Amino acid sequence: MDLNEVDAHLDDIADMYDNVSYLQRMRNLYYGMKQPRETKEYKEAMIEMQRLSAPISAVLLPILAIVVLIFMSAVSVSDDRIIETQIMEAEEMKELEEPEKLIEPPDEIVEMDVDVPIDTPDVNVETTEDTDMSPKPVEFDAVMNVKSPVVLKNIFGSSRNTGVRGTLLARHGGDPATERAVMRALRWLKKNQNSDGSWNKQKCAMTGLAVLTFLAHNEKPGSSPEFGETVRKALDYLMNGQNKNTGLFGNMDGHQYAHPIAAYAMCEAYGMTRNPNTKESALLAMGPIINGQNSSGGWTYKMDGTSSRSDTSYMGWCAQALKASKLAGIHADGLDEAIKRAIKGFLKNASPSGGFGYTSPARKGLTSVGTLCMQLLGASSDPAVQNSLSLMDEWAIGQYDGKNSVGGNPQYYFYYATQAKFHDGGQRWKSWNAMMKPIYIGAQKIEKKAIKDHKGTLRDIGWWENGDKHSDRPVMDTCLTALQLMVYYRYLPTTSVASVQVEAEVEATATDTGDITVDVGNL
Repeated sequence: MDLNEVDAHLDDIADMYDNVSYLQRMRNLYYGMKQPRETKEYKEAMIEMQRLSAPISAVLLPILAIVVLIFMSAVSVSDDRIIETQIMEAEEMKELEEPEKLIEPPDEIVEMDVDVPIDTPDVNVETTEDTDMSPKPVEFDAVMNVKSPVVLKNIFGSSRNTGVRGTLLARHGGDPATERAVMRALRWLKKNQNSDGSWNKQKCAMTGLAVLTFLAHNEKPGSSPEFGETVRKALDYLMNGQNKNTGLFGNMDGHQYAHPIAAYAMCEAYGMTRNPNTKESALLAMGPIINGQNSSGGWTYKMDGTSSRSDTSYMGWCAQALKASKLAGIHADGLDEAIKRAIKGFLKNASPSGGFGYTSPARKGLTSVGTLCMQLLGASSDPAVQNSLSLMDEWAIGQYDGKNSVGGNPQYYFYYATQAKFHDGGQRWKSWNAMMKPIYIGAQKIEKKAIKDHKGTLRDIGWWENGDKHSDRPVMDTCLTALQLMVYYRYLPTTSVASVQVEAEVEATATDTGDITVDVGNL
């Protein structure tokens, strides 16, 4: 290599370490990019382009990312849906002062979504499970398992469901032993049902009582796997025997109490099932009761509306039917006025110092009938009710333990007394319940492993027989006693907050709409 070549290489190396201006570097870059790829100039241009792009990328990429985020935010902006929420704290039920008088029904319903949380204790209770149902609304074996559109918790729906039932059982003084007695009674009734769906000799009245007993335990057609078919057959029997012209159930001469008991059962059946057939039947049945009320507000056996005689015992079933009709949303013509007049009718047979008589003031067994019905009709604060409750403090459970302190039909009187004392609550109820439970449980007659349940397991059955003068034994005895052992959850006390809370529920069928107004004033 000669000296000229050495000098040329040294010049090239020197040029590499010279400070080249930015403009010169851009010119070299432009010149090199136009040269062939295998040349030195092109390769140097590529290296130079990489060097120059690094600081540019460091500035441009963050700017580009910010621009993209701003654009995406602008595109995604839309009208936000604002949902207002209100957090409501659950309060313990408190006793309310008794209302002074009935409140007229409101023109419009205020729909409230009430959900009272209950801490359910671990109560070992025999019960049945709900099953899927057909959507057909016109057959009893296809009753939809939904609550009625407006429910007062003291009679229909939530208070009889399995979980709530266990809670109320423990809260109000029941226990697994009372539930076992009830289940034995329900199975006895199932085993002894006639093939036509009825019970015993006085079929219409006893079938109505049996239906009320099953419904009190939330056993309904279409949802109760063990007893649903039993209840369906019973309701079919009642409806098939109802006179479609007069609305009367059964033969009024055969059993004087047949119609109001069956009407009561049919109203409650509609309130719990929302089946249109039961509504039609119940609406027909309420006509004779409302039209048969006399001018003083009472009833007599024939319900002709002309007699001035008012029979407190018969009035008891009529009043319970009125209450069930009201709560079920069966707004028969004249229902509200009949409720108001009924209060006056009971007061006609009330003693000033406490007590209700048969057809005039007295202080005997029918005191319990007048007391409960006044409570149910919204007049529990009346002095006649308070004085009668004090009078009943002297009563003791009779017949089953050899006592008979209130007349010839104590078990019939106790059916009303148990409910009246339960609604009054407090120590009066605790004392009565402590006396009632062991006597009723111990008096039940039991047959071991006498019937298979819906799962094929052999179960015990049980029934009661007492010494009442007027009783269709033993169906009436069994139903009246079982209903007392379900008082813990059949109703909530009429003085509690939850007993007058209204729940807005879905309609059971598309053919039964708009008939849901309920007067919650004093009920």
